[in-house]
Amino acid sequence: QVQVTESGGGLVQPGGSLRLSCAPSVHTSLILRVAWYRQAPGKQRELVALIVDDTNTNYGDAVLGRFTISRDAAKNTVYLQMNSLKPEDTAIYYCNVMMQKNYFLYWGQGTQVTVSS
Repeated sequence: QVQVTESGGGLVQPGGSLRLSCAPSVHTSLILRVAWYRQAPGKQRELVALIVDDTNTNYGDAVLGRFTISRDAAKNTVYLQMNSLKPEDTAIYYCNVMMQKNYFLYWGQGTQVTVSS
């Protein structure tokens, strides 16, 4: 069983920044890709960003140009840098890990991001 731990959420004013962290319990060499999703109250879960390797990333239209996904192999951690935050970015953010060997998916418990003045 792979454990996925997110951190870094909180309350921030519009226009501010936050950095979320995702730390899987297995080495990143065993992982095919890591993705961040978010779910706002009353809305479906949506893809925010995903990373396969340093040159292969993808972003949801709503965050393109504002958010950046990256990874630090030495720290076995994937980051989501969120800039120019808007109230509509308020949601629970989840990290999702897909394994190389069997394509199994593992989810973290989520971290709350609230953008409000």
